[in-house]
Amino acid sequence: MIMDVLKKLFERHFGAPATYVQPLQGELGGSGRKIIRLSNDKTSAIGILYGVREENVAFLEFSKHFRGHKLPVPQIHAEDLDHGAYLEEDLGDMTLFEFLSKNRTGTNVAPHVLDAYKKVVAILPRFQVEAGRDLNYDVCYPIGSFDRQSIAWDLNYFKYYFLRLAGIPFNEQALENDFGCLTELLLSAKRDYFLYRDFQSRNIMLRDGQPFFVDYQGGRKGALQYDVASLLFDAKADLPPDVRQRLLDHYLDSLKNYTDIGREAFMRHYYAYVYVRMMQALGAYGFRGFYERKAHFLQSVPYALKNLRWLLHNVKLPVALPTLMGAFTSMLASEKLQGLASEADNLIVRIFSFSFHRGLPKDETGNGGGFVFDGRNLPNPGREERFKPLTGKDAPVIEYLNQQESVHQFLASVMSLVDASADNYKQRGFKNLMVSFGCTGGQHRSVYLAEQLAKRMRARNGTEVVVRHLELEKLGK
Repeated sequence: MIMDVLKKLFERHFGAPATYVQPLQGELGGSGRKIIRLSNDKTSAIGILYGVREENVAFLEFSKHFRGHKLPVPQIHAEDLDHGAYLEEDLGDMTLFEFLSKNRTGTNVAPHVLDAYKKVVAILPRFQVEAGRDLNYDVCYPIGSFDRQSIAWDLNYFKYYFLRLAGIPFNEQALENDFGCLTELLLSAKRDYFLYRDFQSRNIMLRDGQPFFVDYQGGRKGALQYDVASLLFDAKADLPPDVRQRLLDHYLDSLKNYTDIGREAFMRHYYAYVYVRMMQALGAYGFRGFYERKAHFLQSVPYALKNLRWLLHNVKLPVALPTLMGAFTSMLASEKLQGLASEADNLIVRIFSFSFHRGLPKDETGNGGGFVFDGRNLPNPGREERFKPLTGKDAPVIEYLNQQESVHQFLASVMSLVDASADNYKQRGFKNLMVSFGCTGGQHRSVYLAEQLAKRMRARNGTEVVVRHLELEKLGK
């Protein structure tokens, strides 16, 4: 019934019903919002369902304001705030993060990716200064500015959900003293600009080579340094230090067109904001990973530690923070966190089963695909009455398929291809390989094939296997 709200909005706005509805928010999402693509043969739109009215109001009003300043944000087609729903322009599927991931080899970032990042940092001052001057900050949620209270939330988030849960020792009062000194330094920066708050590569879409910006509903008044720090030290993007510096220089050159803040004044506070943004992100990883036990959020921790190591070796803040720096050093030496780093070196093989009637699984890693194998040429257990209520994980179906010579031949070919790709991916430092098996109903053959490959891949060293049976998930099996 909730989904019907979006369908009604779509039909009312476009004058024709949506014939295709596809959820886009996958297992990696942490916001709690439902993101759905609705389309027909003429048009498509993105539907959002979220129960926090104030946050929806902030996004909608910010969107209209930014479009008034001709900034590249999605057009709002329709809204129903009473039901927590709205429709926005469909900007496609290519995020800046995916574009970066597809066009890099280790630390070598392709020139056209750097060009895309330059476009992004050149537009950022227009949000911060130009559009920030006449923005209605009264609609900000949950707070109107990045002030002392907001900073305290982020620092305590880091302390209780990362340091505590990671087992990093610290003196509580001495750490609070350092937090106080850091807060005073942060608050001494000029803070009457728009602060996007979550300005990172997954919140920037690329369409026809041009950037579009989404997910600014947490925006508020704050300092210039925070957002560019968020983008350049975005943990999983893992930008090389020389690329970060070139992009920071390009941002500062662009900023001159909108405000007269000098480079020296900007840089006095910049790395303090890098640190506080990094701590906020680590708090989120700890909360989702250690506390809620959603392990995939911990995959970003090794990249954040890599950034932290660089900061400790290359940056000196204008205030002394001995206890905080000691905690950072302990993080780098932590066996528990080093274990996460070794896990991050694993190749993650994501194996899906699906029904061809429902469309192909979506790759959410930015790697761009992998293998799709069609199992419809194999004997179909679903045609026999005794197997209809069962799945490819049940013993009678497994026994039936194990007796089919064509199934063994099919699997032998599949495993040869996947083994070769996995070896090549490991050698080249790639982190993700996706393998999908489809059949007619997505219940028997594809499930069996996915399970058989998963068993094979789990026996490999340095390989992490994630299996999802999309049709069984919908059926609750």
